[in-house]
Amino acid sequence: MTTTPDEVRRVACIGAGVIGGGWVAHFLARGYDVTAWDPAPGAEPRLRRLVSAAWPALTQLGLAEGASQDRLTVTTTLEEAVADAQFVQESAPEKLELKRDLLAKLDAAVPAGVVIASSTSGYPMTDMQTEAADPGRLVVGHPFNPPYLIPLVEVVGGERTDAEAVTWASRFYEIAGKSVITMKNEVPGFIANRLQEALWREALHMVASGEATVQEIDDSITEGPGLRWAFMGPMLTFALAGGEGGMAHMLDHFGPSLKSPWTRLEAPELDKRLYDAVVAGCEEEAAGRSIADLVAERDQGIIDVLRATGRLPGQRKDTK
Repeated sequence: MTTTPDEVRRVACIGAGVIGGGWVAHFLARGYDVTAWDPAPGAEPRLRRLVSAAWPALTQLGLAEGASQDRLTVTTTLEEAVADAQFVQESAPEKLELKRDLLAKLDAAVPAGVVIASSTSGYPMTDMQTEAADPGRLVVGHPFNPPYLIPLVEVVGGERTDAEAVTWASRFYEIAGKSVITMKNEVPGFIANRLQEALWREALHMVASGEATVQEIDDSITEGPGLRWAFMGPMLTFALAGGEGGMAHMLDHFGPSLKSPWTRLEAPELDKRLYDAVVAGCEEEAAGRSIADLVAERDQGIIDVLRATGRLPGQRKDTK
């Protein structure tokens, strides 16, 4: 790569809808100069309204030194937008042929050695980089809406992506204030969207069959596991269900329920390899913290979430 991640000063955002505009707001708030391009009529005023609407929240988070909405330039052509870019974030609509064509055009227009990332929600980069002359610099940089508030970005390359480009992109996003998961393997939908999609599909099944209402489904998350998932993911949360025995005891006790009809998804076989991988992963994530330590963190986290959302006893509960 011609520029190191910490040397980047100018970012190009191609596509300025909800996701692309969110990226623009994020990069501006982190003190970058941003050039943006979107072919849709009225794209510039919509983008500037989005950035202005996001700015109060970004101000609360804390703006980087020199951050300003005035550092946004909206160009009339794709070529102008990327002419001096040191990093490119593509956020076009989720249509495979459109992505292929646009990434090929970006590859032709972006200066050599500059990484180009796609905000795709689920397409593997292998499927999108087919028309590019230099596919080695194309990576997935999958954000979550709104990109200016949700920290996570999932980074993964395609079969023809250079490992150096993936490493570079991950480091750049970290410097730009994101929480990064660098995936070792391509998986359609990546990690978080696959988990969201599983929950979404089961919710639709329950509504369709009359098993639950929309309100009941939402309440079941916001008043239940969602409170824990805000700071402790499902794996570590389940480990605490095993008490002092942790995940190993939880799997021994609840493993047979994988065969119960609790979901329409087919459960994998809980063989020794999977058992050991889950137990070891939880121990690694705990990083030396005891079960008692994790329980205390969980309990305080739930209290903090309830307090922040006005749901502690004595606080007013907002109407949903």
